[in-house]
Amino acid sequence: MNTVNRIREIRKVKGLSQRKLSEAARVNLDSVQAYETGRRKIGMNNAWILADYFNVSIDYLVGRSDVR
Repeated sequence: MNTVNRIREIRKVKGLSQRKLSEAARVNLDSVQAYETGRRKIGMNNAWILADYFNVSIDYLVGRSDVR
């Protein structure tokens, strides 16, 4: 599974809209949308922020591992 699917999957499981995730994690809404559509690759800073927010590893978030 890739980053695009992971971020969307985790966000939906948590019941968050893209906007709510953006506000709660303090990540730009355009960035969240771009990550989920594959228009932009996630940078390390936002990967850390989202991984911490979702309480998962960066490897899980970017699809390198199936272990949260």
